Amino acid sequence: MTASKLLGALFAATILTAPAFAQSYPERQITMVVPFSAGGPTDTVARLVAERMSEDLGQQIVIQNVGGAGGTLGASQVAKAEADGYTVLLHHIGMATSDTLYRNLPYETLDAFEYVGLVTEVPMVVTARQDFEPADFPAFIEYVKANADSLTLANAGIGAASHLCGMLLMQALEAPLVTVPYKGTGPAMTDLLGGQVDIMCDQTTNTTQQIKAGTIKAYAVTTPERLDLFPDLPTAAESGLEAMQFGIWHGIYTPKGTAPEINQRLSESLQKALADEDVAKAMADLGTAPSPAEDATPEALKTKLEEEIARWQPVIEAAGVYAD
Repeated sequence: MTASKLLGALFAATILTAPAFAQSYPERQITMVVPFSAGGPTDTVARLVAERMSEDLGQQIVIQNVGGAGGTLGASQVAKAEADGYTVLLHHIGMATSDTLYRNLPYETLDAFEYVGLVTEVPMVVTARQDFEPADFPAFIEYVKANADSLTLANAGIGAASHLCGMLLMQALEAPLVTVPYKGTGPAMTDLLGGQVDIMCDQTTNTTQQIKAGTIKAYAVTTPERLDLFPDLPTAAESGLEAMQFGIWHGIYTPKGTAPEINQRLSESLQKALADEDVAKAMADLGTAPSPAEDATPEALKTKLEEEIARWQPVIEAAGVYAD
């Protein structure tokens, strides 16, 4: 066989094999790495989506919680995994912020992964202990500014959603509070409930139950508009804190080199999961909503990650607080 015929045969074989490969995937269980502890807000989102995706894919997606180092341990594990579609990562905004927070990351964020799609963007709520003195958000702003040196701000550790929200809150108020980092959302919330710390800004997926029960005070949300879940809570922007408009977005990734057909199959399954009425209702109960189909794509997630790395780099550098 001549060289040209051999190349032609190989090309034809590739054309025939790629669709068949995509159609046969997956043939076994998939591991979804969540780089935070079980029971936390990101874990809650992951389990909602994984259950519906498992039904569509015909194979079980098993959640593996790999916490530590602001989500970078789990991300690193996936970056090193075989690029066969059987190990995926569900990470939140920390995927973007860790690029600056950690100056010695074991992977290059924009070069170590492929993209599946965006999952949801969870609003944040500014909360405080139940007996915190201010009656509303304008009073909260004045009180925090006047008492910054004596107030404590809890977070779930460097790189956590509550840490990022806390940084923005302090910058917006020009009030350097005493920050108290915890090893996870659960311990931080426990101390807020117990009154050991004063303030925490965290996701609705973690605060809704306590707000509804009246065991913590809620002052404002970080969304451009008020939430249907808490219609009486003002937005931070209503009090002039436009910089506080943000949410904790989540996306699904695969290791670099994963076949485009696999990423596309996962993206299609993700879109079906997010269109499920039960998933939408469960997310609404947590104060969030599924990403629309046009955002649950590899292209949309890649663009989002690039934009968010650029957005957070100057914020983190201005704060001068790094994780290493």
